[in-house]
Amino acid sequence: MDARNDAQTVDQAAEDFAATVAHWREVRSLPKRALALRMGFDPSYVSHIESGRHKPTEDFARRAEETLGACKAIWKCWLDYEAAKARTAPSASVPAPRRPEQPYATGSAIVVEHDAARLDYDGRLYRLTMRRLLRNTGTEPITRYLIRISVDRYPGEPERSNAHYRENPLTWDDLALTATCRGEEMRWQAKHDRDAFKEVWLRFENSEGRFPLYPGESVWIEYTYSVGEEQWGRWFQRAVRLPTEHLAVELAFPADLDPAVWGTETSMTAEAAPLRTAPVQHEENGKRIFSWSTSTPAPHARYRLEWRFRARPERNMNQGEFR
Repeated sequence: MDARNDAQTVDQAAEDFAATVAHWREVRSLPKRALALRMGFDPSYVSHIESGRHKPTEDFARRAEETLGACKAIWKCWLDYEAAKARTAPSASVPAPRRPEQPYATGSAIVVEHDAARLDYDGRLYRLTMRRLLRNTGTEPITRYLIRISVDRYPGEPERSNAHYRENPLTWDDLALTATCRGEEMRWQAKHDRDAFKEVWLRFENSEGRFPLYPGESVWIEYTYSVGEEQWGRWFQRAVRLPTEHLAVELAFPADLDPAVWGTETSMTAEAAPLRTAPVQHEENGKRIFSWSTSTPAPHARYRLEWRFRARPERNMNQGEFR
């Protein structure tokens, strides 16, 4: 499903361009600095593009498309941006540019005290449960929290993945996203909606009232969603976007599939390397559970776990990249 439309504003088109670059950069498991250097830009330029501080340019779009192998997705967003600008050009008075949307209110700052992900697979469906202990270290209440849902069925084969998701897009009904905080249901609002990529605001409110995260407070939030095996590649990645004190991952697979798991990590300055510690495994109720954790991960680090089922090999599967 594609959220773009003919009435898209310049600001919306710029946001979509930034989100699409961020999605493909993460699909390729590249830190912002590494992508900028590969493209021949200043190390901070990609960060400025994704945050909205710099507007898209044709040169950037061409280089990003080529470097990330995005199957024309980035170039299409650039054309949409140019079309949106053209629609506003004849206007005698153009509104002042909107300030780039900040993730959270000015004066707020989030620290993730604990980030715990568990991915369960039942032989047909992947079910992800995320639990995060958030602390507001700022001076203003926090009323929403941004999450990403991103999949790539055929890592290393972007054209095949894109074609697959055009025919089989992720839908909100299939995802069945739910979120809770303090035992209360959290409302959610889509920020970006693509065939294989979603950004969602989890709001600290519901129909019964509001429950902001106030300065000095810590609170657990939990959200879950499901993705069918035909849409989820055999990999799972955790990206450190906020200061994080502890990060943990569990993968639970049917033991009779004889799963094998391995992992890599990347940082702002380093290419992918094996995880410094191996996942630990044990069996429980017919499932083989792989656990891995790390403390005080570096900002912008990415930890990627991949797997294969030795009792059920998948043909024509090119393993390689992100989630």
